[in-house]
Amino acid sequence: MVNVKMMTVEVAYARADKQVILKASVPENTTLEAAIQASGILEQFPEIDLDKNKVGIFGKLAKRDAPLCLGNRIEIYRPLIADPKQARRERVAKARQAKHE
Repeated sequence: MVNVKMMTVEVAYARADKQVILKASVPENTTLEAAIQASGILEQFPEIDLDKNKVGIFGKLAKRDAPLCLGNRIEIYRPLIADPKQARRERVAKARQAKHE
């Protein structure tokens, strides 16, 4: 009988109305995608599509087949609603307009 060492990782996802961090116990050398599956987060948030949503570990983008280490926090990112550069330009334009009024 092979003794499989387990480790705990976290899986995080946030919507505007709800944020969760789930703990998952997975075998050592588990991939990022396998840990997401094991966490049960996909059942809680059916809108998550791993083919579309980017994922990362501690804020850095990672591939779904990346191996995990004990204590890693996997993050599932929502698609951006607005282009960050365009949103910043609009904020600057509004601030300039308000300054001249």
